[in-house]
Amino acid sequence: MTAGTTALAGISALGLFMTGCSTGGTGTRDEGVAPPADKVAHATPSPSASTQAPFTKVDPVRLLKGDPKVSARVKAQLKPCTKDEYPIDVTYGHLTGTTGQDVVVNVMNCADAVGLGAYVYRASGASYDNVFTAEETPVYAEIDRGDLVVTRQMYAPGDKPAFASSEVVTTYRWSGGATGKFAQQDQVENDYSKAVDGSGTSAPAPTTP
Repeated sequence: MTAGTTALAGISALGLFMTGCSTGGTGTRDEGVAPPADKVAHATPSPSASTQAPFTKVDPVRLLKGDPKVSARVKAQLKPCTKDEYPIDVTYGHLTGTTGQDVVVNVMNCADAVGLGAYVYRASGASYDNVFTAEETPVYAEIDRGDLVVTRQMYAPGDKPAFASSEVVTTYRWSGGATGKFAQQDQVENDYSKAVDGSGTSAPAPTTP
């Protein structure tokens, strides 16, 4: 009996020891105390495009006619095609690294939409400054991920207006802050096949006599 009682007491003590380890020890199974709910960091969502301030529309015709950097040739062709519809494309964005907006204006002709001139205007208070001009016809300017991309189609003798031989695409990036300018970053040239000219016909195959 004495031996049995001693053994039972030993087993009970061991059980109490194991229970103590599993509830209050500092072994590798401890995972720490969860932080209070009011101290958990939450990511702040970034504002969506719908919450950003809209761009301020401009009158591109008035802007061009009052700009001394626009050539007389372009101004002479700046006429409406139908009623009050001018052949002008306008793009609003951010190119010059300012909090204000930039405006890209492309002027085309009414006959075949050939680009006559491309211009970039930078907001300066209530007015706009011309910070880029390209009038090497045909030309077209666009905004691509914060860069200015200017495309010029190159024609060889005999090319049709809709089928240029090649095009040169130049990428510009603004540098220098408020008093900066656009600097060329990259340029590529695409040469087009002469096999397709839009006529839908090809030269006849030679015949054998």
